[in-house]
Amino acid sequence: MEFYKVLARQFPDLKLKLLQARMHETPDQYLKKSFMTAIFLTCGLLFIAFTFTEKLTVFLAFPFIFPVAFVYFLHYVDLKIEKVKKEISREIVYAGRFLIIEVESGVPLYEAFKNMARNYETIGRYFQELVERVDLGTSMEDALNEVITLTPSPELRKMLWQILNSMRTGGEISHALNSVFDQVVREQQIAVTEYGRKLNPMAMFYMMIAIIVPSLGTIMLIVLASFLGLDLSIAVYLVIAGLIGFMQFMFLAVIRSSRPPMDL
Repeated sequence: MEFYKVLARQFPDLKLKLLQARMHETPDQYLKKSFMTAIFLTCGLLFIAFTFTEKLTVFLAFPFIFPVAFVYFLHYVDLKIEKVKKEISREIVYAGRFLIIEVESGVPLYEAFKNMARNYETIGRYFQELVERVDLGTSMEDALNEVITLTPSPELRKMLWQILNSMRTGGEISHALNSVFDQVVREQQIAVTEYGRKLNPMAMFYMMIAIIVPSLGTIMLIVLASFLGLDLSIAVYLVIAGLIGFMQFMFLAVIRSSRPPMDL
C-alpha cells in the first residue's frame, strides 16, 4: 500500500479529479485498482496469444502492453469527468432559466437551491450538496466556493460564480444569470452548427470506409479465391465480419462522441 501512496504523490491533481468525477476513492486506492486491472488485462491478453501461438516469447511483450493498459485505466477518471460535463451541459440552460424564474418570483435563494436539487438529476446533486453544507453551518459564500471547486463543468462554474459575485456585491442575481445563459446558449448554438458541418463528411467517410470498401473487398476476395483455388475457411469469414463490425462500431463511436451534449 505504501507503494501506491508514493505513486499517488506523482499525480497531485488526481484527488481533485476523483472528486469532480464523483468517484469515492482515494488516489492510492484508484491507482491500486488501475495497476491491478492493467496487470490482469495484460496477463489475459498474453495467455490468449500464447494459446494461439504456443510460443513463450509472447510474454516478452509484457513490458510494452502493461504501461499502455495502465495509462488507459489511469485516464478513466478523465472519461468520467467528460461524461459529467456532458450531463451538466444537457441540463444547464433549463436549470438556469428555472433558477432565474425562481429568483425573479421572489423565492429566497436557499429555497431556490432546494427546488433546483429536487428538479434536476445531475445539476441538482451539486445544489443538494450546497444546501447540505449550509444546513451544517457553512456560510452560503463558503458553500458556493466549495461546490465551485468540485464542479468540472465550466458552464456550471460560471453560473455559480455569478451567484457568488452578486451576493458579495449586492447586485441583482437574475440580471447576472441572464447574461451568463445568453452566452451559454450562443456557445451551444455554435457547437450545433459546427456539428452539422462535420456530420456530412463524416457520413461520407463512414459510407466509404465502413460499408462500400469492406463489401467490395470481401466480394473481390471471394472471387479471387475461387479463381486461384484457395479454400477459405469459415474462420476467415468470421474474422473479416468481426473486423468490419469493429470498424463500424468505431465510426459510430466517433460520431456519437462528437455530438454536442445539449438536446438538438
